[in-house]
Amino acid sequence: MEDLLSTVNIKVNEKLFLKNPTSSELGMKIINIGIDLLEDVGFENFTFKKLAVRIETTEASIYRYFESKHTFLLYLINWYWGMIEYRLLIETANIEDPIRKLYKSLHVITSVPNPENELVFQWELSLKSLVINESAKVYRTKDVDRENEVGVYSVYKSIVARIVELIEEINPSYPYPAMLISTIIESSNNQRFFKDHLPRLTTIFSNQDAFEEFALDTINKTLGINGTN
Repeated sequence: MEDLLSTVNIKVNEKLFLKNPTSSELGMKIINIGIDLLEDVGFENFTFKKLAVRIETTEASIYRYFESKHTFLLYLINWYWGMIEYRLLIETANIEDPIRKLYKSLHVITSVPNPENELVFQWELSLKSLVINESAKVYRTKDVDRENEVGVYSVYKSIVARIVELIEEINPSYPYPAMLISTIIESSNNQRFFKDHLPRLTTIFSNQDAFEEFALDTINKTLGINGTN
């Protein structure tokens, strides 16, 4: 799996950077240490000045790659969804049954993957944490329509569309497939956030991933599927 991942190039919308950070050693430090700093202090307290101190570079050098901390976080979240789209392609490629394919897709979009037995990209687990804790802060803004027009959310929408096709194959009469999948993705992240910070708003089991199970139960009951994965 590591050999496979080393050959994968996840492309991110060019509107999100001024200079491709993967093209230089400094750019990769900005990504690597920037992820750690965001996890440590949160988006509100994150600044390029603090990042520059950790990297031992200048704040101006970071601005050569990203015009703002907003676009930096958008870049990281888009990178994460690019990883998820790739995992969907690989992990469902040899599955013919649409229900099994749907179950596998639900696992990919809702779970926290286990590196011991799953395809996991470098930084994917840290990026998953950022998506859970910070992603709503980048699209619930006044700039979301402009960003959408230039394709910033195209990968996320592509993932939803891919799973919508499975729902339409399984139950073509169901009228709300995109609403169902986007709700499952967002609620999965919300519930994981609640687990860590507002636990009385969610359900926690010691021996299973309640969030993935909830998504599976919701899909089965909503689409009238009898069975398990």
